[in-house]
Amino acid sequence: MRRTITQTIGEAEVSIITDGAVTFTPDLFPHTAPETITALLSDAGAAEIETNFNAVLIRHSGRVILADAGPRDLFGPGCGFLGEGLAELGVAPDQVDTLVATHLHPDHVAGMITPDGAAVFTNATLFVTDAERAFWSDDTNFSGALSGAADWAKLAQSVLAAYGDRLETLADGQEAVAGLSGMALPGHTPGHFGWRLDSGGHSLVHVGDIVHAPALQVPNPEIGISFDIDMDQARSTRKRLLDQLASDATVFTGGHFLQPAFNKVERAKDGYRLAPGRG
Repeated sequence: MRRTITQTIGEAEVSIITDGAVTFTPDLFPHTAPETITALLSDAGAAEIETNFNAVLIRHSGRVILADAGPRDLFGPGCGFLGEGLAELGVAPDQVDTLVATHLHPDHVAGMITPDGAAVFTNATLFVTDAERAFWSDDTNFSGALSGAADWAKLAQSVLAAYGDRLETLADGQEAVAGLSGMALPGHTPGHFGWRLDSGGHSLVHVGDIVHAPALQVPNPEIGISFDIDMDQARSTRKRLLDQLASDATVFTGGHFLQPAFNKVERAKDGYRLAPGRG
């Protein structure tokens, strides 16, 4: 099985690495009736609520950029294939010079460190938003939190520590490297963001985790997931960005779209539908 798919965006070579896949249970979508989920899955021709864990490798102007890094060994045997994907692309970890974490959930950053907490990408600078860094660094945010949240915070803190002298914060609209700028997408986490790549008159947008289950949340963007820290804000962000992407016909990707994961989006009924994402 190939772990990667590559597309040219202007002068950039962009590869989506499928680190792994799992299925979600309906209880992760509170306030959504089971019959609604069943109907949406039927419309999609799907038997289960499928999701992928994606990382994105960008080779552009001599830079090697990795956006998100998958869950490593934390989410079972169906995940943790980032190394295979990089090898498939002929990229060694020490060749990556820039890391971008859309947020500090484990399925996006566990692959940035070893189980012992050492940096995997020894020559890379890691970019996160200041709000994200501050939120996960404050243990008081997790007293009495949902089960597992404190462990997620410890992992996030380990990632920040591993890249401590190579850690940079990224603001809305600010470039991490030439042509790659951050986009604030709050709600899923306080400092959750996406990014936009502009090269040679072409663009690619990464929408972070505004969508976890494409079969559900694209046709019905009102559906929230329990991983959203502020579900109402995440819903508003999802609706706003999907509408913008539909209007602009922009190619986009994200953390949990199914392979090939290069998409465009079109309006359909009260929501949207995905279309192949060729520029």
